[in-house]
Amino acid sequence: MTAIRVLVVEDEPLLAEAHSAYTERVPGFVVVGVAHTAQAAMAALRAGDGGDVDLVLLDFRLPDLHGLDVCRALRAAGSSVDVLAVTSARDLAVVRTAVSLGVTHYLLKPFTFAAFRDKLERYADYRAQALAEGQVVAQHEVDQMLATLRGTAGHSLPKGLDAQTLDRVRAALADVTPGVGLSATEVSALTGISRVTARRYLEYLATIDRVARSPRYGTPGRPEVEYRPR
Repeated sequence: MTAIRVLVVEDEPLLAEAHSAYTERVPGFVVVGVAHTAQAAMAALRAGDGGDVDLVLLDFRLPDLHGLDVCRALRAAGSSVDVLAVTSARDLAVVRTAVSLGVTHYLLKPFTFAAFRDKLERYADYRAQALAEGQVVAQHEVDQMLATLRGTAGHSLPKGLDAQTLDRVRAALADVTPGVGLSATEVSALTGISRVTARRYLEYLATIDRVARSPRYGTPGRPEVEYRPR
């Protein structure tokens, strides 16, 4: 599968570097450029008529132009590039305008890597469905595609689980060396939740195919189960 090409637009150099690093940690995504101003972002998109970029991670509070104005300019120019807003703007009017301009996701700063990764994974699932050949044959297929994008299909948490704790568990898993797994006991120590609670969240992540579970041998008694991010 071809990697999804990402342009990071963020005026703070350290944040731009962090967002780029986060993006590169998500399988299937590659950063093809970084811009610190709206003008630089528009120039980067015009350079290849937008064809070299699939997704723009767009900060709204840029020094030369508001992110919403960047979105307006893109749509006015006929660009269909997807936009993921990465911003601290909490004004509902801004959110409504962003949606009307076709922003696919809206991620509030500050955020964890787990939350960031979740947005990209949902976008990748949506994109795979949207770019498939042929036609939809029923309403439920359209509903499924849009629900994937908005995070309402197959992602509602079981009773007793909450999104904030799930983010903490996913962040603990994301911070380990690639290919290394953690046990429920280790996740408990890293997050401050009980081992039983950690196992519940880890098993949930396994059921939705976000982690792989495998036995860990080397200690007396029954092997311990470890969980590795997919």
